[in-house]
Amino acid sequence: MKIAYFATLLILLLIVGSCQKEEVLSEPSDFSSASYQTLGTYDTTGKPNYLLPKDNVSSGMISYVKSTLIEKSDLSKTNPELLTASVNTDIVLTTPSDVLITFVYQNTAYPNTLAFYTYPTNSPPTSAKDVKTITYIFPNSGIGTPLRAGDKVKIGRFEAGTSIGFVMMKGAWDPTTKIIDNKAEHYCSTDILNPELDPKLKKHAVIINYSSENKSLIGFENTNRTSEKCDNDFNDVVFYTTLTN
Repeated sequence: MKIAYFATLLILLLIVGSCQKEEVLSEPSDFSSASYQTLGTYDTTGKPNYLLPKDNVSSGMISYVKSTLIEKSDLSKTNPELLTASVNTDIVLTTPSDVLITFVYQNTAYPNTLAFYTYPTNSPPTSAKDVKTITYIFPNSGIGTPLRAGDKVKIGRFEAGTSIGFVMMKGAWDPTTKIIDNKAEHYCSTDILNPELDPKLKKHAVIINYSSENKSLIGFENTNRTSEKCDNDFNDVVFYTTLTN
Protein backbone atom coordinates (compact mmCIF):
# COMPACT_ATOMS: atom_id res chain seq x y z
CA MET A 1 0.00 0.00 0.00
CA LYS A 2 2.79 2.39 0.93
CA ILE A 3 4.48 1.81 -2.41
CA ALA A 4 1.24 2.49 -4.28
CA TYR A 5 0.62 5.61 -2.17
CA PHE A 6 4.06 7.08 -2.84
CA ALA A 7 3.83 6.17 -6.52
CA THR A 8 0.50 8.00 -6.78
CA LEU A 9 1.93 10.99 -4.91
CA LEU A 10 4.92 11.12 -7.24
CA ILE A 11 2.67 11.05 -10.30
CA LEU A 12 0.57 13.90 -8.89
CA LEU A 13 3.66 15.98 -8.21
CA LEU A 14 4.89 15.40 -11.75
CA ILE A 15 1.51 16.42 -13.18
CA VAL A 16 1.39 19.59 -11.08
CA GLY A 17 4.97 20.45 -12.01
CA SER A 18 4.31 19.98 -15.71
CA CYS A 19 1.28 22.27 -15.51
CA GLN A 20 3.22 25.14 -13.99
CA LYS A 21 4.07 27.78 -16.57
CA GLU A 22 7.67 28.79 -17.03
CA GLU A 23 8.39 32.35 -16.02
CA VAL A 24 8.29 34.68 -19.01
CA LEU A 25 11.44 36.80 -19.01
CA SER A 26 11.06 38.60 -22.31
CA GLU A 27 8.60 39.28 -25.10
CA PRO A 28 9.62 39.75 -28.74
CA SER A 29 9.68 43.36 -29.89
CA ASP A 30 7.33 43.89 -32.85
CA PHE A 31 8.83 46.21 -35.46
CA SER A 32 6.33 45.20 -38.14
CA SER A 33 5.10 48.80 -38.45
CA ALA A 34 8.53 50.00 -39.55
CA SER A 35 9.72 50.48 -43.10
CA TYR A 36 13.42 50.05 -43.83
CA GLN A 37 15.68 52.18 -45.97
CA THR A 38 19.35 52.74 -46.71
CA LEU A 39 21.53 55.84 -46.80
CA GLY A 40 22.95 54.72 -50.14
CA THR A 41 24.45 51.76 -51.93
CA TYR A 42 26.98 49.32 -50.53
CA ASP A 43 29.24 46.65 -51.97
CA THR A 44 29.06 42.86 -51.65
CA THR A 45 30.87 42.93 -48.30
CA GLY A 46 28.39 45.39 -46.81
CA LYS A 47 30.81 48.31 -47.03
CA PRO A 48 28.93 51.55 -47.68
CA ASN A 49 29.68 53.47 -50.86
CA TYR A 50 28.76 56.64 -48.95
CA LEU A 51 31.72 56.69 -46.55
CA LEU A 52 33.24 60.10 -45.83
CA PRO A 53 36.95 60.76 -45.26
CA LYS A 54 38.02 58.74 -42.22
CA ASP A 55 38.40 60.04 -38.69
CA ASN A 56 41.67 59.35 -36.94
CA VAL A 57 40.83 56.83 -34.22
CA SER A 58 43.82 56.63 -31.91
CA SER A 59 45.30 53.49 -30.43
CA GLY A 60 44.59 55.07 -27.06
CA MET A 61 40.87 55.15 -27.79
CA ILE A 62 40.87 51.51 -28.89
CA SER A 63 42.77 50.51 -25.74
CA TYR A 64 40.27 52.44 -23.63
CA VAL A 65 37.35 50.64 -25.27
CA LYS A 66 38.94 47.24 -24.71
CA SER A 67 39.73 47.97 -21.06
CA THR A 68 36.29 49.42 -20.32
CA LEU A 69 34.09 47.03 -22.31
CA ILE A 70 36.09 43.91 -21.56
CA GLU A 71 35.49 40.96 -23.86
CA LYS A 72 33.34 38.24 -22.24
CA SER A 73 33.16 40.20 -18.96
CA ASP A 74 29.79 41.15 -17.50
CA LEU A 75 29.58 44.95 -17.44
CA SER A 76 27.29 44.83 -14.40
CA LYS A 77 30.29 43.50 -12.48
CA THR A 78 33.18 45.34 -14.14
CA ASN A 79 31.63 48.81 -14.60
CA PRO A 80 28.10 48.73 -13.17
CA GLU A 81 27.79 52.52 -13.16
CA LEU A 82 27.57 52.43 -16.97
CA LEU A 83 24.26 50.58 -16.73
CA THR A 84 22.48 53.33 -14.83
CA ALA A 85 18.95 53.38 -16.19
CA SER A 86 18.71 57.18 -16.11
CA VAL A 87 21.50 57.62 -18.67
CA ASN A 88 19.98 58.27 -22.10
CA THR A 89 22.00 56.84 -24.99
CA ASP A 90 19.78 58.36 -27.68
CA ILE A 91 21.03 61.57 -29.30
CA VAL A 92 18.96 64.62 -28.36
CA LEU A 93 19.29 67.60 -30.71
CA THR A 94 18.75 71.07 -29.30
CA THR A 95 19.89 72.87 -32.48
CA PRO A 96 19.64 71.95 -36.18
CA SER A 97 22.56 69.62 -36.80
CA ASP A 98 24.32 67.38 -39.27
CA VAL A 99 24.86 64.01 -37.60
CA LEU A 100 27.84 61.80 -38.41
CA ILE A 101 28.56 58.29 -37.15
CA THR A 102 32.10 56.94 -36.81
CA PHE A 103 32.79 53.22 -36.47
CA VAL A 104 35.36 52.41 -33.78
CA TYR A 105 35.34 48.72 -32.85
CA GLN A 106 33.42 45.44 -32.86
CA ASN A 107 33.82 42.10 -31.14
CA THR A 108 30.97 39.74 -31.91
CA ALA A 109 30.25 36.40 -33.54
CA TYR A 110 27.30 37.82 -35.52
CA PRO A 111 27.18 39.77 -38.82
CA ASN A 112 25.11 42.58 -37.36
CA THR A 113 23.55 45.60 -39.02
CA LEU A 114 23.62 48.99 -37.28
CA ALA A 115 20.71 51.30 -38.03
CA PHE A 116 18.87 54.31 -36.62
CA TYR A 117 15.39 55.77 -36.15
CA THR A 118 14.19 59.22 -35.13
CA TYR A 119 11.37 60.59 -33.01
CA PRO A 120 10.24 63.93 -31.57
CA THR A 121 12.12 64.45 -28.31
CA ASN A 122 8.90 65.43 -26.54
CA SER A 123 7.09 62.32 -27.83
CA PRO A 124 9.34 59.27 -27.43
CA PRO A 125 8.20 55.82 -28.57
CA THR A 126 6.55 53.63 -25.96
CA SER A 127 6.65 50.42 -28.00
CA ALA A 128 8.39 49.04 -31.07
CA LYS A 129 5.26 49.69 -33.12
CA ASP A 130 5.84 53.43 -32.67
CA VAL A 131 9.00 53.21 -34.78
CA LYS A 132 7.95 53.91 -38.36
CA THR A 133 11.25 54.15 -40.24
CA ILE A 134 14.56 52.36 -39.68
CA THR A 135 17.57 53.43 -41.74
CA TYR A 136 20.67 51.27 -42.14
CA ILE A 137 23.94 52.97 -41.17
CA PHE A 138 26.43 50.13 -41.53
CA PRO A 139 24.91 47.08 -43.28
CA ASN A 140 27.67 44.82 -41.94
CA SER A 141 29.13 46.05 -38.66
CA GLY A 142 29.83 42.68 -37.01
CA ILE A 143 31.98 39.65 -37.68
CA GLY A 144 33.55 39.82 -41.13
CA THR A 145 32.89 43.55 -41.38
CA PRO A 146 34.85 45.46 -44.00
CA LEU A 147 34.78 48.52 -41.75
CA ARG A 148 37.90 49.88 -40.13
CA ALA A 149 38.22 52.17 -37.15
CA GLY A 150 37.49 55.71 -38.28
CA ASP A 151 35.11 54.84 -41.12
CA LYS A 152 32.44 57.52 -41.03
CA VAL A 153 29.07 58.36 -42.60
CA LYS A 154 26.63 61.23 -42.43
CA ILE A 155 23.16 60.02 -41.52
CA GLY A 156 21.45 63.34 -42.24
CA ARG A 157 20.58 66.80 -41.05
CA PHE A 158 17.91 67.02 -38.38
CA GLU A 159 15.94 69.79 -36.74
CA ALA A 160 16.08 70.83 -33.11
CA GLY A 161 13.69 68.77 -31.00
CA THR A 162 14.62 65.56 -32.80
CA SER A 163 16.02 62.54 -30.99
CA ILE A 164 17.94 59.75 -32.71
CA GLY A 165 17.89 56.17 -31.48
CA PHE A 166 20.10 53.34 -32.64
CA VAL A 167 19.20 49.74 -33.33
CA MET A 168 21.41 46.69 -33.54
CA MET A 169 19.90 44.12 -35.90
CA LYS A 170 21.44 40.87 -34.73
CA GLY A 171 22.92 38.74 -37.51
CA ALA A 172 20.88 40.65 -40.09
CA TRP A 173 23.61 40.79 -42.75
CA ASP A 174 23.69 37.64 -44.87
CA PRO A 175 27.22 37.27 -46.30
CA THR A 176 25.94 34.80 -48.91
CA THR A 177 22.93 36.62 -50.32
CA LYS A 178 24.27 40.11 -49.42
CA ILE A 179 20.79 40.94 -48.12
CA ILE A 180 19.76 42.46 -44.79
CA ASP A 181 17.12 40.47 -42.90
CA ASN A 182 14.63 42.93 -41.44
CA LYS A 183 13.13 40.17 -39.31
CA ALA A 184 16.33 39.77 -37.31
CA GLU A 185 16.24 40.46 -33.58
CA HIS A 186 16.32 44.20 -32.88
CA TYR A 187 18.04 45.73 -29.83
CA CYS A 188 17.69 49.46 -29.33
CA SER A 189 19.31 52.35 -27.52
CA THR A 190 15.81 53.34 -26.35
CA ASP A 191 15.44 50.93 -23.44
CA ILE A 192 11.67 50.58 -23.52
CA LEU A 193 11.79 49.09 -27.03
CA ASN A 194 13.82 46.07 -25.94
CA PRO A 195 12.24 42.65 -25.22
CA GLU A 196 13.38 42.00 -21.64
CA LEU A 197 10.65 42.46 -19.03
CA ASP A 198 13.00 43.18 -16.13
CA PRO A 199 13.78 46.94 -16.27
CA LYS A 200 17.29 46.21 -15.02
CA LEU A 201 17.96 44.12 -18.14
CA LYS A 202 16.38 46.32 -20.81
CA LYS A 203 19.48 48.42 -21.51
CA HIS A 204 21.40 47.37 -24.64
CA ALA A 205 23.48 50.49 -25.25
CA VAL A 206 25.85 52.30 -22.89
CA ILE A 207 27.89 55.48 -23.10
CA ILE A 208 31.58 55.49 -22.22
CA ASN A 209 33.39 58.82 -22.03
CA TYR A 210 36.92 58.99 -23.39
CA SER A 211 37.95 62.26 -21.79
CA SER A 212 41.43 62.29 -23.37
CA GLU A 213 39.82 63.14 -26.71
CA ASN A 214 36.51 64.51 -25.44
CA LYS A 215 34.56 61.70 -27.08
CA SER A 216 31.45 59.90 -25.87
CA LEU A 217 31.28 56.41 -27.36
CA ILE A 218 28.28 54.11 -27.55
CA GLY A 219 28.69 50.38 -26.99
CA PHE A 220 26.03 47.78 -27.82
CA GLU A 221 25.08 44.35 -26.50
CA ASN A 222 23.52 42.20 -29.25
CA THR A 223 22.01 39.32 -27.26
CA ASN A 224 18.84 39.07 -25.17
CA ARG A 225 20.06 39.79 -21.66
CA THR A 226 17.84 37.12 -20.09
CA SER A 227 19.71 34.47 -22.07
CA GLU A 228 22.51 32.40 -20.60
CA LYS A 229 24.34 33.02 -23.87
CA CYS A 230 24.54 36.75 -23.21
CA ASP A 231 27.98 37.86 -22.00
CA ASN A 232 26.83 41.43 -21.21
CA ASP A 233 30.10 42.92 -22.41
CA PHE A 234 28.49 45.65 -24.57
CA ASN A 235 31.32 45.65 -27.12
CA ASP A 236 29.47 44.06 -30.04
CA VAL A 237 29.79 47.37 -31.84
CA VAL A 238 31.26 50.64 -30.59
CA PHE A 239 30.89 53.98 -32.36
CA TYR A 240 30.61 57.69 -31.68
CA THR A 241 28.56 60.56 -33.05
CA THR A 242 29.64 63.98 -34.22
CA LEU A 243 27.22 66.90 -34.44
CA THR A 244 27.94 69.92 -36.62
CA ASN A 245 25.83 73.00 -37.14
